[in-house]
Amino acid sequence: MNLSIETPALLFSATSLILLAYTNRFLTIAQIVRGLKKTYDEKENKSILIEIKNLNLRLTLIRYMQLFGVLSLFLSVFGMLVLFMEWKLVGIYIFGASLLSLLISLGISFWEISISVKALRVHLSDLIDNENTKD
Repeated sequence: MNLSIETPALLFSATSLILLAYTNRFLTIAQIVRGLKKTYDEKENKSILIEIKNLNLRLTLIRYMQLFGVLSLFLSVFGMLVLFMEWKLVGIYIFGASLLSLLISLGISFWEISISVKALRVHLSDLIDNENTKD
């Protein structure tokens, strides 16, 4: 297999955009958690506590998504350095590790999104149940 120095550079734009999306998700969820904690402090509702625990899991997953995304970017840069030094075989393995790290990050992202969708469906089912009882 022949790997040029430009190949790891292809991950830069994709990884940067993914990390930006992860950071936006983190900031949004952190803001929601702060609001829910304030509401929970005012009226200790068990459903709010369950939602905060769910969001805490999602924040943990986002942290790991970011970790593996940054690791992927780091390994891409390191792989480029190794390829620049003309250590082809080592560069191939490092680039492979970078791709694996990106796959792990995306897998965790899928897990976090599925948790988010389940939580939204619970909220929607409550609305649908309330609407059905009015009829």
